[in-house]
Amino acid sequence: MLKQIPAIISPDLMKTIMEMGHGDEIVFADGNFPAASRAQKLIRCDGHGIPELLDAVLKFFPLDSYTDTPVSLMKVVSGDDYDPVIWEDYRDIITRNEEKKQDFNFIERFDFYQKAEQSYAVVATGESALYANIILKKGVVKLPTN
Repeated sequence: MLKQIPAIISPDLMKTIMEMGHGDEIVFADGNFPAASRAQKLIRCDGHGIPELLDAVLKFFPLDSYTDTPVSLMKVVSGDDYDPVIWEDYRDIITRNEEKKQDFNFIERFDFYQKAEQSYAVVATGESALYANIILKKGVVKLPTN
């Protein structure tokens, strides 16, 4: 057990985000996402929602400041009459944890699947909200110099 590590972050998830380098991407997938068939590396976080995981992870995980949109969401499929209110939760969480305002990149469903296949890892969650899938691009930690 370690101090100040939120219990929601499993050892596998912490190890994975520590292994990732600048520009690597991680997917937090909702319960409907085909995570096992798309992941190069799969991390199970069943029973947890994405907002809680996102809030915990962003305390340690820097977003890429060298791109305009280090956060990607799956675009609502044309014809689906659905407004993903969870996106506002994501915006609030990211704003709380990041200095720079972040815009979202919206990716068509099948392009999102392809991007997930190329990501460093996919975190399979129990999130029940539709269109809750999110990809984060890792940035660098800028330590103060002496």
